[in-house]
Amino acid sequence: MQPSHAHALVRDHTIYSCVMGSRAFGLATDDSDTDRRGVFLVPTALFWHFEKPPTHVEGPGEEQFGWELERFCELALRANPNILECLHSPLVEHLDDTGRELLSLREAFLSRQAHETFARYALGQHKKLEADVRTHGAPRWKHAMHLLRLLMSCRDLLRTGTLTIDVGDRREPLLAVKRGEVSWDRVEAWMVRLAAETEEAAARSPLSAEPDRARVEDFLFRTRRASALRAVEADPDHEVVQGVVRGGGLRQR
Repeated sequence: MQPSHAHALVRDHTIYSCVMGSRAFGLATDDSDTDRRGVFLVPTALFWHFEKPPTHVEGPGEEQFGWELERFCELALRANPNILECLHSPLVEHLDDTGRELLSLREAFLSRQAHETFARYALGQHKKLEADVRTHGAPRWKHAMHLLRLLMSCRDLLRTGTLTIDVGDRREPLLAVKRGEVSWDRVEAWMVRLAAETEEAAARSPLSAEPDRARVEDFLFRTRRASALRAVEADPDHEVVQGVVRGGGLRQR
């Protein structure tokens, strides 16, 4: 699909958009970018063509990225850290009725799987920081700050069952790391302590072992079906629409 057409999908069919990054985390400074993330719902009829719609789109604005609803739900069910945090941003910019229902399902996506996915992501980031130290004598301090924030977020999620991404009163200690005012040895020791606390929290977490996949799938089915019915109402005589209706694709589940 051409970029202009993909951007039109985002422009015309976004159900939820928010600000992410440092501004959502409570770590913004004067030079911070504004990272926007969103979810768009591709009209069901577009899936009835050989050329399928995109699962994600970069743009149309700078620092903007969006996922198609189904892809977003798939990643959230896998406890992808970036996706789960997007669902819990305190800075919501756009929300329609479908987006509100998506947000009402936030707890359905949460499970103890977050321990594995967050920890795996954190391990990858830590290896990159260690490589920076070996090569340049110091890590990228901004990345070190965000890794600490992620570990805190995961620990607190497992402890409480609630994902809160604003760092609150931990802002200044974290910004001190970003400014390079804390030695790498102290930062690394902090990371090790947070990882141990996360392990302990996982063993006692109030979260369920698995996300509520059936509840999310029901939401996706109903949303796709409603979109298909709108296509029937708009063009009931279209050959593809008639084929789907005759095949039972729009029957009530």
